Amino acid sequence: MKFRRQPVQEVTVNLTPLIDVVFLLLIFFMVSTTFTRETRLEVDLPEASVSSQAPKEQREIKMEISQTGVYAISGQVLPGNSLEIVKAALERASGGDITRPVVLIADAKTPHESVVIAMEAAGELGFSKLSIATQEAEAK
Repeated sequence: MKFRRQPVQEVTVNLTPLIDVVFLLLIFFMVSTTFTRETRLEVDLPEASVSSQAPKEQREIKMEISQTGVYAISGQVLPGNSLEIVKAALERASGGDITRPVVLIADAKTPHESVVIAMEAAGELGFSKLSIATQEAEAK
């Protein structure tokens, strides 16, 4: 009995699905990566004519206060604006290390009471390095 041989098919790898997956991964990483520092609070800094440029430390704790008196510490918006809540959040953010510098970033139209509460919370916890962020005044 004579069997017919089947023709040998050439083995190929289809690259189209692989290229599609690579492009989808590329798009995913481009969309999910942030290129700018975004904060949750919109803050308009007050102006100062002379600013001393202190060396930036990566260990600094950023305490932001919005125009309406809403607090955010290291990007986390606080649920209230009482002294106890601010102290507890500041203590959590510092991890008990009171040698870390605290940068107070308050909107130019923030109520004075909110700034005082933030400074009092830092003072009661024992922080000695407190600075207030400003922006350079425009030349007129």
